[in-house]
Amino acid sequence: MNILHSFPETNKLINWYNNLSADNIYKVNGHIHTPFSFSSFQNIEQIFELATKENIKVLGINDFYAADGFINFYKNSLRRKIFPLFNIELIGLLKDAQLKNIRINDPNNPGRIYISGKGLKYPFSLDAENKKILQQAINESQLHINAIIDKANQWFQQAEVNVKLSYNKIKKDLTTTLLRERHIAKAIRSIVFDKYSSDGQRKYTFEKIFGGKALKSLITDIPSIENEIRENLIKAGGKAFTEENENAFPDPGLLLKIIISAGGIPCYPVLLDFNSGLMTELEFDYNNLCNQLNDLKIGCIELIPHRNDYDILKNFVTFFDQKGFIILFGTEHNTPDMIPLSILGKGNKPLDKELEKISYEGACVIAAHQYLLAKGKEGYLDKNDSPKISEKQEFIMLGKAVIERFLK
Repeated sequence: MNILHSFPETNKLINWYNNLSADNIYKVNGHIHTPFSFSSFQNIEQIFELATKENIKVLGINDFYAADGFINFYKNSLRRKIFPLFNIELIGLLKDAQLKNIRINDPNNPGRIYISGKGLKYPFSLDAENKKILQQAINESQLHINAIIDKANQWFQQAEVNVKLSYNKIKKDLTTTLLRERHIAKAIRSIVFDKYSSDGQRKYTFEKIFGGKALKSLITDIPSIENEIRENLIKAGGKAFTEENENAFPDPGLLLKIIISAGGIPCYPVLLDFNSGLMTELEFDYNNLCNQLNDLKIGCIELIPHRNDYDILKNFVTFFDQKGFIILFGTEHNTPDMIPLSILGKGNKPLDKELEKISYEGACVIAAHQYLLAKGKEGYLDKNDSPKISEKQEFIMLGKAVIERFLK
């Protein structure tokens, strides 16, 4: 059962909150991946331990294609008194943009688009039609992973590398849902380290895996080694590189249907500047991006500030805040690197008070939406699946009450 179902009705809850005379702005991380996709963390408990240490009070699970971690995430949120945001991340393809070589929010793949769903119903549920669409995308992604594993094993045999990969073993050892490229890289690194104890043997083996290219990373820098494996073996130009089947990337309209069916608010993950200030063809024009999102009825955006120039981040967020968008920040934690859960700009620059306020208010809207869904009511999307931008302030106030009640 969702505890929000037992909370007082809206008016009583807001009156209770107003009597507290509280106006807290809590620390939020609205986008983290767990081991149910790929994560820096070993388990969900570890995430909540770090969140507690860093005094984060609102935390959003955001795995690729999966809601399998929701139950464990929810139990830990109750135990730690950290408000949970239930989210999901999906990947689609805009074929027209692909043909025109227009990049969306993937710096390497024109037409590829990442879309998150925020504030999904808990417990998670999907109707049969949308469950089938989601499962097809998952199946296609795993066929791609199996093809990478087969190619890698063929290359290892040819290069006389004493490594053999197994899809089932990697899945058993490293995840509980679906495999991704990073799981393969981690498995290869682990096998090499287990087989060879000396630094020299390990470096020599990686050089053979890379087709004669020397390992650049320090042998003690495990996250960097795994990134090198992925870049040199799995990505374009690598011996295990495999073209992805377009069937793995549904039309974004189908992804939006899945998110809305699950009770979620569609959200656009912003890449912003990714290489010395460069931006994708869609994102560099803020007005055009805003119009495109409005056309898709997407009134929510999220950013990963540690990868963005602070001034660019601030200007972008200010622009979309004035347009009425829900704005969330996260850290992802979907690489081997272990970074803080606290939201920081590039170079570990802390967010200013205005950005902290925008971040918390965005989380409050999602919290209010989850509360209303738990009560069996309409959330932040109207009957036409459009965001209720004109009611955003009311949702912020309700969300503050919901979060405060949960924490107390």
